[in-house]
Amino acid sequence: MCLALVMSVLAGCGKGSEQAPGGGGGAAAGDLKTGFAVITSVAKSADAGENNGLAQIDSTVAAVTVDPQGKIVNVAFDAVQTKINFTAEGKIVTPLEEVRTKQELKTEYGMIKNSGIGKEWNEQADAFANYVKGKTIAEVKGMALTESGAPADAELASSVTMHVTDLIAVLEKAVNNAQSLGAKSGDKLGLGIVTTTDKSADATADKDGVAQAYSTYTVVTVGADGKITSCIIDASQSDVKFNASGKITTDLQNPNLQTKNELGDKYDMRKASGIGKEWNEQAAAFAAYVKGKTISEVKGISLNEEGRPAEAELASSVTIHVTDFITVLEKASQNAK
Repeated sequence: MCLALVMSVLAGCGKGSEQAPGGGGGAAAGDLKTGFAVITSVAKSADAGENNGLAQIDSTVAAVTVDPQGKIVNVAFDAVQTKINFTAEGKIVTPLEEVRTKQELKTEYGMIKNSGIGKEWNEQADAFANYVKGKTIAEVKGMALTESGAPADAELASSVTMHVTDLIAVLEKAVNNAQSLGAKSGDKLGLGIVTTTDKSADATADKDGVAQAYSTYTVVTVGADGKITSCIIDASQSDVKFNASGKITTDLQNPNLQTKNELGDKYDMRKASGIGKEWNEQAAAFAAYVKGKTISEVKGISLNEEGRPAEAELASSVTIHVTDFITVLEKASQNAK
């Protein structure tokens, strides 16, 4: 009996000295990485002619948590389709207002009427999200697809008939971007998006017009106590330019559309910053600041009249206005599951 006890203790000590598999960056067993990605295309835009021109900005978005073995634990998909029409004289005719995501539109998106299985985009995206859970990105990329890019597996095709190539591409990007930011096993995952078009403008004889989709994105993981355990904040400013003859001047095939986090120093806000910090650095600082807080506490952060942090400690690393951040953080928290 004594010998058995000694062997048991030694075995336990041996296990404790092993490193967690796949725990790059020092992640402990049970810790999750949080990832985010967006892929944007303007390829479906068209010049004005007999009909009005169209600036169409399609953004596909994914938020993900990944375990130390590289398996997808949770994922949220969404997409924003911004359509802005303009005349052959370069005048915008579409109301410039907030654009709802496909998850928010639900049946109003209108894909269900063309669906052979009677399911809307959001339902199929959620079904695909459930399918990839527990898989590595290599396994997801290895799944069988039809020539149109839809799932070939009969069981999956009963709930997903739309092409999923864009979802797989943005999922891979999100997984590759994933970092150890504090998420734990059992946390909920939320994705929030707010897109506005109010910075769009008509063309003039001297200057191109612009159709702009300005999106702010937030990913949060939330613990059982309602506190944020990890957070990512990003934004994209996607432009389609056109002249006073209604001709698009943006290269639609190579528009080089990147988020502000991807642009980094190329966004070029640092020189106008009183604290010498670029947009992505300030967004990351605010994301770190909200960790450990509930969304009610985040909404209670003291701001000045311009919507910038009023607290001296936070203002030392964040001087941009954060009202949009807080709005999209609340949306992400409400969407967490």
